[in-house]
Amino acid sequence: MSMVFLNGLFMPVEEARVPVLDRGFIFGDGVYELIPVYSRVPFRMDEHLARLERSLAAVRIRNPYGREEWRDIILQLVAKQSFEDQGVYFQVTRGVARRDHAFPKDSAPTVFVMSNPLVNPPQELVERGAAAVSAVDNRWHRCDIKSISLIGNCLLRQVSADAGAVETILFRDGKLTEASASNVFVVKGGVILSPPTSNLILPGITYDVIAEIAQAAGLPLEYREIGEAEVRGADEVWITSSSKEVLAIVTLDGKPVAGGRPGPVFRRVHALYQEFKQKVMRAGKERQVA
Repeated sequence: MSMVFLNGLFMPVEEARVPVLDRGFIFGDGVYELIPVYSRVPFRMDEHLARLERSLAAVRIRNPYGREEWRDIILQLVAKQSFEDQGVYFQVTRGVARRDHAFPKDSAPTVFVMSNPLVNPPQELVERGAAAVSAVDNRWHRCDIKSISLIGNCLLRQVSADAGAVETILFRDGKLTEASASNVFVVKGGVILSPPTSNLILPGITYDVIAEIAQAAGLPLEYREIGEAEVRGADEVWITSSSKEVLAIVTLDGKPVAGGRPGPVFRRVHALYQEFKQKVMRAGKERQVA
């Protein structure tokens, strides 16, 4: 029986209840975070909590806990699970109030935290690469906020699910933004390219790790706008996230990316990432990239 945290109490997930007038249920009025945990060690907790703080501030929800309180809640919940590698998901809504679009003045935020097994792509998929499709990025203009209002992402992810693909790569005004639940890198002429972070892209912690690993290995990396034609003509395309880690896309909209197999830059970065995971993530170290 999995244990969760809800408004100050740990309890079995089957006993957790949220009132129907919670604004998270009524309006999707809240934000969330996800921290990967390796061998019961949360990875870059401060970075994830900082991103939570930015999201809360952007939507004007009071942060109900200080960082040490958040840290204690997360570590206690991790310890209560039966599995070693975990994905700790936590969300904060504006709380319970009568239905009105305007913010209530005195509602207490609702806090929910749960942990699930962290499942990474199978080795077979890593070796052969994955399929993706593309779509127009028609979400709102504050994708940098990690909002629980994810219907736009869900609709776009379903496009790839219906096609039997792992992701939907998104273009806005002819430029690459991200994917429905991942960040995107491309490789052209040995140079790793990625769009710069903006209000149209959610900053990714794994995205940062990949960049750090590449730079530490001396691999050329550029942040700039990337046109749709550049993506379709790239030598390599990758997606990154806490659960996917780094995964090569070898077909896009049914057409092969370059040779239709994971490329040499991907293979090097993937190997470096796995080494980093063993030496740093599982050891609870924060910044070592060598």
